[in-house]
Amino acid sequence: MTINRLFFCFLFTHLMIWTLVPSITNHNLPLDTIEALAWGSNLDWGFNKHPPISALMVKIFYQIFGAQDWAYYFLSQLFVIISFYFVFKLSKEILSDKKLAMLSVLLLEGIYFYNFTSPEFNVNVCTLPFWAMTSYYAYKCIKNNLVKDHIILGIIAGLGFLSKYLFIYLLIGIKVFYIYHIKKNNLRSNYIITGIIFLLILTPHLIWLLNNNFVTITYGLKRTGEIKSYLDHFILPSIFLGKQIGILFPFFILLFILIKNLKINLSFKDQNLLYLLCTIILPITLIFFTSVVLGAKIRTMWMTPFYLFIGTLFVYLFQSQIDINKFKVFIYVFIFLFLLSPLLYGYISITKKNKRTDYKGKQMARTVENKLKEFGFPNTFRIHGDEWIAGNLCYHLKSTPKCVISTSNEVVLFAINDQGIYRPFALKKIIPNSLK
Repeated sequence: MTINRLFFCFLFTHLMIWTLVPSITNHNLPLDTIEALAWGSNLDWGFNKHPPISALMVKIFYQIFGAQDWAYYFLSQLFVIISFYFVFKLSKEILSDKKLAMLSVLLLEGIYFYNFTSPEFNVNVCTLPFWAMTSYYAYKCIKNNLVKDHIILGIIAGLGFLSKYLFIYLLIGIKVFYIYHIKKNNLRSNYIITGIIFLLILTPHLIWLLNNNFVTITYGLKRTGEIKSYLDHFILPSIFLGKQIGILFPFFILLFILIKNLKINLSFKDQNLLYLLCTIILPITLIFFTSVVLGAKIRTMWMTPFYLFIGTLFVYLFQSQIDINKFKVFIYVFIFLFLLSPLLYGYISITKKNKRTDYKGKQMARTVENKLKEFGFPNTFRIHGDEWIAGNLCYHLKSTPKCVISTSNEVVLFAINDQGIYRPFALKKIIPNSLK
């Protein structure tokens, strides 16, 4: 079997396993997915927590599949394997070897961002394909300087930034390399095309931000936590580093199985190496120094897209030290980790109770529908409330109401009768407390 066929078999297997396991073992969609669906029911150019792309993606799938939970697990894995595909493509360009390119992707199964946490579609998962595609097309632009590549890069980079603002760290890394490469080679680049398209895509969201008091940025800053002590500038970055080492531990186990020794020859004149350092190590370094300077708490899941090309980097560094004779052992360990992750996910999902994915959202929605029919108001068209309860109702109710996010603890449904008269209903008055 050719490397390309093996690679696509791997992608298909990953897609099937990580769509089926959560679809079978979870009773309710996870919090972030329900939240995105709530936003998607009432689309805008931004929301109180994040820019709009994640909401747009689930909205598209909701229009196609409706309230079918498996579709949103499928959406997550679709984003994961698209990112894997572009990791493979860039790795082929840099490594000039399909086997090593595939190895760069297989190593990513040792990082739990790309398996265990991936069923929950959220802004971090949404960022993945745009991060991978931006890295790929930026490289193509540097290598070939074609107008079409710059146009694609501008579009993808704009959509990536509208997935999550942390995308800026990748763009800074790419910009640093662009400046160095253009000055060193005295080139004229078409990058101005990329910049114009990028800004055009961002403009509606920037206007929305201005009209909404920069609420999304304010939320992001609050999520980093308040500085309680000057020690936070040292403690929080240290915790961040410790977590990254823990996250990458299985990755390095897989890597070191294949390596004869740790000797490498670094040449900072190597353009491929510099590009990988600028797009992988520099963004991670910048986010670390963000924690140092601001005393900010960097949440683990924020790092989801940052490691997409770390396999490519280490395979590039150690390609001359890879021992083919150890490949059989690597495959055994890889298969073990590849199967262990979904087994653990399924076991935890089945045995651990009182999780968000155990919530009785569908049952609650059916009870609400029956009660409102008894009152003569069968069609709910709008629900005010928090992202979780109101979001679950908007997702499961057959009338597909819009969800209006509010800070109030009360969930209010607006329903209409056959005469066109509408009336508000407080959820706590029409549903038993046992279902909440």
